[in-house]
Amino acid sequence: MNHVTAPWVRTRLRAAPGAAVALAVLVALTACLAAAFPRALDRYTDAGLRQAVEHAPVDESSILVTAGPDLDGGVAHTEESVRPERLSALYESTLDTVERPLVIDRKRSSYGVRTTETVPSPDKWLPRPDGLPAEMLLAAPQGLADHARLRSGRLPEVTGGEASVETSEVQAAVTEETARTLHIEVGSVIHLPGSRGLTVRVTGIVAPEEADSPYWSVDSLLRTPSLRRVPGPMGASNPSYWVGGLLLAPEAAPALLSVTTTVRYWHLTPDPDTLHSRDVDALASAVASLESGPGLERLHATISPLTDVATGLDAAFTTYEELRSDIGPLIVVAASGAGTVAVVVLLMAGGLATDRRRAELALLRARGASVRGMAGRLLAETAVVAVPAGALGFGVALLALPGARLLPALWAAVAVTAVACLALPLRAVAAHHAVRIHDGRRDAASPRASRRRTVAELTVVVLALGAVELLRRRGTTDGAGDLVAMAPVLVGVIAALVLVRLYPLPLRQLARPARRLRGAVGPLALARAGRTSASAVLPLLALLTAFTVAAFGGSVLSGVADARDRAALISVGADGRVEAEAALPAGLTGRLGQAPGVRKVTEVGLDYQARTNDGRQALPLAAVDPGDYAALAGRTDLGAFPAGELRRPDGAEDAVLPALASPTVAERFGDGTFQVRLADGGHATLRIVVVRDRTPAVYGDEFLVVDRAGLPAAAARPNVLLLTGADLDAGAVHRAADDAGTVHLRSEERGTFVDSPLQSGAERIYTAAVAAGAGYAALALLLSLASAAPERAALLARLRTMGLTRAQGRRLLVLESLPQALPAALGGILTGWAAVRLLSPGIDLTTIAVSSTTSTAGQAELSADPWSLAVPAVAVLVLTVGVAALQAWWSGRRGAVAELRAGDAR
Repeated sequence: MNHVTAPWVRTRLRAAPGAAVALAVLVALTACLAAAFPRALDRYTDAGLRQAVEHAPVDESSILVTAGPDLDGGVAHTEESVRPERLSALYESTLDTVERPLVIDRKRSSYGVRTTETVPSPDKWLPRPDGLPAEMLLAAPQGLADHARLRSGRLPEVTGGEASVETSEVQAAVTEETARTLHIEVGSVIHLPGSRGLTVRVTGIVAPEEADSPYWSVDSLLRTPSLRRVPGPMGASNPSYWVGGLLLAPEAAPALLSVTTTVRYWHLTPDPDTLHSRDVDALASAVASLESGPGLERLHATISPLTDVATGLDAAFTTYEELRSDIGPLIVVAASGAGTVAVVVLLMAGGLATDRRRAELALLRARGASVRGMAGRLLAETAVVAVPAGALGFGVALLALPGARLLPALWAAVAVTAVACLALPLRAVAAHHAVRIHDGRRDAASPRASRRRTVAELTVVVLALGAVELLRRRGTTDGAGDLVAMAPVLVGVIAALVLVRLYPLPLRQLARPARRLRGAVGPLALARAGRTSASAVLPLLALLTAFTVAAFGGSVLSGVADARDRAALISVGADGRVEAEAALPAGLTGRLGQAPGVRKVTEVGLDYQARTNDGRQALPLAAVDPGDYAALAGRTDLGAFPAGELRRPDGAEDAVLPALASPTVAERFGDGTFQVRLADGGHATLRIVVVRDRTPAVYGDEFLVVDRAGLPAAAARPNVLLLTGADLDAGAVHRAADDAGTVHLRSEERGTFVDSPLQSGAERIYTAAVAAGAGYAALALLLSLASAAPERAALLARLRTMGLTRAQGRRLLVLESLPQALPAALGGILTGWAAVRLLSPGIDLTTIAVSSTTSTAGQAELSADPWSLAVPAVAVLVLTVGVAALQAWWSGRRGAVAELRAGDAR
């Protein structure tokens, strides 16, 4: 019996091919989703890290190693230290010093020699805007031919032997932009002063292959000249002068020693393809080693004791890690919830198979089969189906999401396959551990729960309460642990256990008065619905867990969308904004009002140059029509106020104007009168009567809003138009504006808040988690109904022999399913709402919404989303009623004889 033979497995698969195919599809789908999660997470986090490094300024996304020439061994030794051979050897040594996993991209890295200061040229043919001589930065970089295209002339070289400190003339190349700006041509000669003087002859003009590459970013002057001003008092007309760059041949580096102070540099750029989120700590450690650790000591020993390392990679890694630590726990919560529902469905599939084969397994045990032998047979026939299906799902995940780690996905697929393989054997062992002849009624509940079940339920309740309290106190980013990630799931588990205990009680109480009703359908449905058993725990657990995950995930997505909408609204001030520095054309308001989607246009005269009486500080002053502007502030909820509070008082034109101000401005001026000097030179006397944190016209913490009727006509002319409309046509608005001003739309501004793959990836994972949870919950409901389908079909057949009509049969099945579906739906709504309310104090959606710990809209809090609560509940009811009606219709087509032919096995 202990030996599992192939004919058994083959026979079982041939006997139930449909069940085998269904199990294979379920395992393949679940294994694919399980394997896809860690790979998708790797891809999103890795992309976020690479973007954080690549989008940072070049000086922050690379490592710059600098050292002066060797001055200890005489002039010859100093010259040798800046020659290409020595620099190349030190470059290789520096690359060997960089610790893994930080990998340097050789193609994007560079090294060479350059001057640390610009040198003025006495040549008067170079541009002199204010009479000051142009200055030059000299550099001798390696690999110029690989990073630039020759436009005219030839690349510089060294003629007449090796260059040295005594060399008085060298050749150089300049970029197209430098040549155009400084009027340099091929053959131009530039004289530079120094200890011996240096003449530079331009032999070529080049164009950078990639102007924004790290090679050209060691110093931007080598690529683009700059117009600088002589330092002086602020506001004074300080003279300006041009500064450009000259690119010498690497072999000419010794000649720079006689001009000014020089420095050797090695500009190391990380390879973005080797940056992985899982290595952030090791990457930060490698950077720290170069900055002030063992790596720097090795550089001191090989290059020079005065070698310096400068980089901003540590700051980029820190910023990324903060973003990941804020988003990570939310992703884990979604994944754990969907994973729990999937595991419950796999267990239910094993339970359904065990129930269907109850008589077969009982007969095996009665004929002497051992528990180990029975479990081995079941494991073998399940593994034959589940293992290939799991491998198929794993392979699909690998193909769909390339470029991520293999082992986490493999372990996830193996875990799913193991659960699928063990569900049937373990359930069968638990149900048939003892040899039984008669199992009794399976639809009857025990009058008292066992002690083991009570202890298990209490343990789960304690764990869930602890997780919720821990999350409320410490949040998601303060080392709360894996227990917090399971908190929404545990809340659903509590509700499932409580509901299974409680919902049969009122049904049994209603069954007694229902007996007095006419007809047998109602009393019979209530009586059958009240007979529940422990087998109802898993379906209810899956439904409520899915409810909780859907409510939590849907609320997260809704909260993120609301936070972005709010931040975009605060940034723009309305649904659309057209702004110009000068007054806008008189007919623009009418044209914009006729654009599709525009319902209202509010005019604002915004003066950014209005100053207080002392003239030291500028304050944005908005001149508005109080009625229209108050309506806009009320619609947008940006500092709503009564329109009458802002209207100019009747009487003299020079009366004190009431003003709306921000808290900082109100604190500065108090409730007394003060004067404001307008940009056109006029004055206005104001008194602050309304204080609001925000206002639609001005984005910032300091502003004043007054009635434009009290200002001169020139100061009140509108230069800002605020558009109101639910669905603005961007193209139509731009065409109506006709370049009269800059157009900002709320819908376009909203998209700017998603600037990291971590944000978009977290949203996609949440959406997938909610969808997967909903799908598995529906599957759990179908499995629950399928487990009772044979018994229900037999019941209908017996009742039809007693005169029950088909219509009554449909009503019976629908009424029997509703007392279980309704509590599940209502309990799911209550559970989802409670989970969000309990966990919201520990959840901050600001980072995932706007990629920042601080937002213009304030903290993005988690709140229950009504649609996320209502839609799953309605779906459960519709699915339950539909399946019950379909089952009754199908049973009626088969007829009573076909159902009763199976006998007691049913």
